[in-house]
Amino acid sequence: MGKQNVGSEDLQPLADIDKIIHEPARFMLMAYLYVVVSADFLFLMRETGLTRGNLSSHMSKLEKAGYVEVEKEFVDKKPRTLLRLTDEGRAAFRIYRRNMKQALDSLPD
Repeated sequence: MGKQNVGSEDLQPLADIDKIIHEPARFMLMAYLYVVVSADFLFLMRETGLTRGNLSSHMSKLEKAGYVEVEKEFVDKKPRTLLRLTDEGRAAFRIYRRNMKQALDSLPD
Protein backbone atom coordinates (compact mmCIF):
# COMPACT_ATOMS: atom_id res chain seq x y z
CA MET A 1 0.00 0.00 0.00
CA GLY A 2 1.33 3.49 -0.91
CA LYS A 3 1.77 6.52 1.31
CA GLN A 4 -1.39 8.00 2.75
CA ASN A 5 -0.06 11.51 3.38
CA VAL A 6 1.75 13.60 0.85
CA GLY A 7 3.91 16.38 2.21
CA SER A 8 5.16 19.45 0.40
CA GLU A 9 8.66 17.95 0.33
CA ASP A 10 7.23 15.00 -1.65
CA LEU A 11 5.93 17.33 -4.34
CA GLN A 12 8.90 19.73 -4.29
CA PRO A 13 10.28 18.26 -7.53
CA LEU A 14 7.19 19.63 -9.30
CA ALA A 15 8.24 23.18 -8.40
CA ASP A 16 11.49 22.52 -10.26
CA ILE A 17 9.85 21.12 -13.41
CA ASP A 18 11.31 22.51 -16.61
CA LYS A 19 8.37 24.36 -18.16
CA ILE A 20 10.01 24.36 -21.60
CA ILE A 21 9.91 20.54 -21.65
CA HIS A 22 6.62 20.21 -19.74
CA GLU A 23 4.46 21.48 -22.62
CA PRO A 24 2.96 18.27 -24.13
CA ALA A 25 4.16 18.72 -27.73
CA ARG A 26 7.68 19.63 -26.61
CA PHE A 27 7.72 16.72 -24.15
CA MET A 28 6.80 14.40 -27.01
CA LEU A 29 9.57 15.83 -29.23
CA MET A 30 12.15 15.57 -26.45
CA ALA A 31 11.11 11.97 -25.77
CA TYR A 32 11.50 11.00 -29.45
CA LEU A 33 14.87 12.73 -29.69
CA TYR A 34 16.06 11.22 -26.40
CA VAL A 35 16.04 7.69 -27.81
CA VAL A 36 17.74 8.41 -31.16
CA VAL A 37 20.93 10.06 -32.33
CA SER A 38 18.98 12.39 -34.64
CA ALA A 39 15.63 12.54 -36.41
CA ASP A 40 14.41 14.05 -39.66
CA PHE A 41 11.87 16.89 -39.43
CA LEU A 42 9.37 15.03 -41.64
CA PHE A 43 9.70 11.86 -39.56
CA LEU A 44 8.93 13.84 -36.39
CA MET A 45 6.01 15.56 -38.09
CA ARG A 46 4.48 12.19 -39.09
CA GLU A 47 5.15 10.53 -35.73
CA THR A 48 3.84 13.37 -33.57
CA GLY A 49 0.92 14.47 -35.74
CA LEU A 50 2.04 18.08 -35.42
CA THR A 51 1.64 20.42 -38.38
CA ARG A 52 4.74 21.79 -40.09
CA GLY A 53 4.23 25.21 -38.47
CA ASN A 54 3.49 23.79 -35.03
CA LEU A 55 6.54 21.51 -35.12
CA SER A 56 8.72 24.35 -36.34
CA SER A 57 7.51 26.64 -33.55
CA HIS A 58 8.16 24.06 -30.82
CA MET A 59 11.55 23.14 -32.27
CA SER A 60 12.51 26.83 -32.30
CA LYS A 61 11.68 27.11 -28.59
CA LEU A 62 13.72 24.01 -27.82
CA GLU A 63 16.60 25.30 -29.95
CA LYS A 64 16.49 28.72 -28.24
CA ALA A 65 16.65 26.94 -24.86
CA GLY A 66 19.78 25.14 -26.06
CA TYR A 67 18.10 21.71 -25.90
CA VAL A 68 18.00 20.93 -29.62
CA GLU A 69 20.44 21.36 -32.47
CA VAL A 70 19.05 21.87 -35.97
CA GLU A 71 21.11 20.86 -38.99
CA LYS A 72 19.97 21.70 -42.50
CA GLU A 73 21.46 19.94 -45.50
CA PHE A 74 20.63 18.92 -49.04
CA VAL A 75 20.21 15.28 -50.06
CA ASP A 76 19.76 14.66 -53.80
CA LYS A 77 19.08 18.39 -54.21
CA LYS A 78 16.25 18.25 -51.66
CA PRO A 79 16.43 20.11 -48.34
CA ARG A 80 16.52 17.97 -45.21
CA THR A 81 16.37 19.14 -41.62
CA LEU A 82 17.87 16.92 -38.93
CA LEU A 83 17.22 17.48 -35.25
CA ARG A 84 19.16 16.14 -32.29
CA LEU A 85 19.33 16.76 -28.58
CA THR A 86 22.31 18.69 -27.34
CA ASP A 87 24.17 17.43 -24.28
CA GLU A 88 22.33 20.14 -22.32
CA GLY A 89 18.98 18.95 -23.71
CA ARG A 90 19.73 15.33 -22.85
CA ALA A 91 20.69 16.33 -19.28
CA ALA A 92 17.59 18.53 -18.93
CA PHE A 93 15.34 15.68 -20.06
CA ARG A 94 16.97 13.28 -17.55
CA ILE A 95 16.35 15.79 -14.74
CA TYR A 96 12.77 16.34 -15.93
CA ARG A 97 12.12 12.57 -15.89
CA ARG A 98 13.67 12.21 -12.43
CA ASN A 99 11.60 15.07 -10.98
CA MET A 100 8.35 13.79 -12.50
CA LYS A 101 9.01 10.24 -11.33
CA GLN A 102 9.85 11.42 -7.82
CA ALA A 103 6.67 13.50 -7.57
CA LEU A 104 4.42 10.83 -9.08
CA ASP A 105 5.92 8.05 -6.96
CA SER A 106 5.16 10.06 -3.80
CA LEU A 107 1.41 10.07 -4.51
CA PRO A 108 -0.76 7.38 -2.93
CA ASP A 109 -2.20 4.68 -5.18
